[in-house]
Amino acid sequence: MTYQLTEKGELVRKALTVSEVMDRIYKEGIKFVDFQFTDVPGRLRHVSIPAEMMAEKMFSDGVAKLDGSSVKGFVEINESDMMLVPDPSTFGVMPWTDEGIRTARLICDVRSGDGAGRFSRDPRRVAQRAEETIRQAGFTDSLWGPEVEFFVFDSATWDVNNPFSSSFKISSREAANEARGTNFPIRFKDGYYPAQPVDTLSEFRSVCVNYLREGFGIFSNAHHHEVATAGQCEIDVYRDELVTMADSVMTYKFVTKNVASRMGMIATTMPKPIFGDNAVGMHIHSSLWKGGRNAFFDPDEPYAELSQTARYYIGGIMEHSRALCAIVAPTTNSYHRLVPGYEAPVYIAWSKMNRSANVRIPAYEKGSEGAKRVEFRTPDPSCNPYLAFAAITAAGLDGVRKKTDPGNPVDQDIYKLTPEKRRELRVGELPGSLKEAVESLQSDSAFLDGVFPSDLVEVMMELEMESYRAVAARPHPYEFYMYFDL
Repeated sequence: MTYQLTEKGELVRKALTVSEVMDRIYKEGIKFVDFQFTDVPGRLRHVSIPAEMMAEKMFSDGVAKLDGSSVKGFVEINESDMMLVPDPSTFGVMPWTDEGIRTARLICDVRSGDGAGRFSRDPRRVAQRAEETIRQAGFTDSLWGPEVEFFVFDSATWDVNNPFSSSFKISSREAANEARGTNFPIRFKDGYYPAQPVDTLSEFRSVCVNYLREGFGIFSNAHHHEVATAGQCEIDVYRDELVTMADSVMTYKFVTKNVASRMGMIATTMPKPIFGDNAVGMHIHSSLWKGGRNAFFDPDEPYAELSQTARYYIGGIMEHSRALCAIVAPTTNSYHRLVPGYEAPVYIAWSKMNRSANVRIPAYEKGSEGAKRVEFRTPDPSCNPYLAFAAITAAGLDGVRKKTDPGNPVDQDIYKLTPEKRRELRVGELPGSLKEAVESLQSDSAFLDGVFPSDLVEVMMELEMESYRAVAARPHPYEFYMYFDL
């Protein structure tokens, strides 16, 4: 994919053809091509193909290089032969690779072996199916703009294999308890927009922005330090369509982790690695469009310039928020983030501007059709973006189809409301654990029909319950503090 920024500040996209990709591989001296794909939990995987072995037929026939039984959430050993089919529109060059091993990448669709066609559990296929569902519902396209936050540390170590000891240690030059050299410490929850030299990661983020643009055609709106001490970062990327944006989120994680590694640091999208400070989230902005017009915008609506379609879409997200958690907040660590006091949403409500609601209507500009969108604040960046965007689509369209009323907006600080007042305002509560989220999805998964294959939903829940039980079975260091003298 190549992009051009117009005078109006809009990006015009041009998808590369197979012949253009092959031409670039030759002209740019590419030595290897990484075929990348994403497993069910959301980890990026790859196989490297020497450039001289690349052929145009790979883009139609695929490459027989995948043992699906070795990939988390894919298939059993008796059905393991699978194919990777590269998408030419995802071609990019890794700017950090040396000339002698200059490496490009292509994101792939996964195909089942023996001529069985597309693999239904491939997360990218699920996202593609969500785009098809949007068009079937009468919309021409959708736009997505996730705010992907992450931490950058100087080091992180952990020991979990000793049954008599369990520990982790994080080191950061910015940490409130670890100032050293010429660095200024950042106080807890006081890391929002500090200037250099307090912000020690500005250069790192600038390198990431350059690499995203120059290597992969992904443009950034801005980058900045986030609220937490110890290296909380955000790089905002320009909005795009559903599958393309999910590809971009995976590329974003890939780039930030590689740049950090090459600078002697480590980047992570684990939601809550630090107790007592803000966690990283991935607030997801979305809008539906029809014939070049924003279906969410109504300039005559007095509260938030929201159309009735947008209200139904919000109603669907709110109705299924608890079930969505199993997909958009899919780790045990996610529920250390979803607690009061750290800007992360705990309650199910909608509002404009109000960051204590889990569905928010940004209101920076008035009268701007292009900027009107719905922000879902529950997700965190540990999720699989293909599955998260697809699930939000399914929930929102379910609301549009059923004309689900989201109720009245809640403009108060919900954290400060009494339980009685929350009940009066019909404010729901998000799950308090991964187990509770999975149970919510078990009882409310019908809205995913037509987008998610049922066997994928079952596999996702099985993998998450394995994670829950693995953590629940192990003693926690804080339990020694609370209970050892009983």
